[in-house]
Amino acid sequence: MSHPVQTADFAGKVALVTGGGSGIGRAAARAFAAAGARVVVAGRGRANGEETVRLVSEAGGVARFLTTDVADSGSVRRTVEKTVELFGRLDCAFNNAGMPSPEPATVADLPEETWNRMIAVNLTGVFHCMKWEIRQMLKQGTGSIVNCASIGGLKGSANAPAYIASKHGVIGLTRSSALDYARKGIRINAVCPGLTATPMLEHYLEVSPPERKAQVAASTPIGRIGRPEEVAAAVLWLCSDQASLLTGVALPADGGSMAG
Repeated sequence: MSHPVQTADFAGKVALVTGGGSGIGRAAARAFAAAGARVVVAGRGRANGEETVRLVSEAGGVARFLTTDVADSGSVRRTVEKTVELFGRLDCAFNNAGMPSPEPATVADLPEETWNRMIAVNLTGVFHCMKWEIRQMLKQGTGSIVNCASIGGLKGSANAPAYIASKHGVIGLTRSSALDYARKGIRINAVCPGLTATPMLEHYLEVSPPERKAQVAASTPIGRIGRPEEVAAAVLWLCSDQASLLTGVALPADGGSMAG
C-alpha cells in the first residue's frame, strides 16, 4: 500500500543545533522552529545565538540559546541536560559547529596547534555531541542526528590537510555510529555542503576581484552558490520521518559538485 508524501512535521519535537548563531546553523534552527519544533541554539557567541533566537521568536517559534563549546565535553553534557530540563526530551540534533579551513598550508608547514584545534572542534566536537545526545536518545528509544561534514569529507583538497582530515573523520564517525545504533531507534546521518553562502564565504567574495566571484559561482554544475536554507532543508529531511530508512548516509548538498 502506498503512502502520500507529507511535509516534514516537527510539532512536539525538540531540536538541538550547535553552531546555530549564523550560516547553515541559523538557517536550520529557523527551519526546525518553522516546522513546529522547540529549538535549542547552542554556540560560543552569545550575541549571534541570541539573534537567532530573536529571529525564531519573531516568526512565532520557540527557541533558547545555551552557551556551548563543543570542544569541551562537560560543556556539551550540560547543554544536553539543560535542553531536557527546558523541553523534556531531545528528538533531533544537528551537530553543525565547526571551524573553517585556515590559511592554505601543506602537512609539512602546518602548525601543530592548528591541527590540534581543528580536530578538537570539527571532529572531537562532533564526538562529544553525539556521546551525550545518544545517551539521552537511548533513554527515549528514538532520535535522529545529523552531523555537518562537507564535500571535503568525500574528496581531497590541496593545502587543507587538517580541515579535510577532520571532515573525513566526521563521515567515518557517522557511518560507524549509525551501525551501532541502527536497531536502537537512533538514525545518524551526515550532510556534506559544498559552496554555501555563509558569512565566511561572503566575506571572501567581498574582498575578491569580480572575476573570482564569477569563477566561484561557475565552479558548481548548477552554476551558483548554495543558500544556507537549502542545506537546512536537507538536514530537516534527514531528521524527519520521511527519511526513516536512511542511516549512515553522507548526503552531498553541493549543486552537483560530487557528481563529476
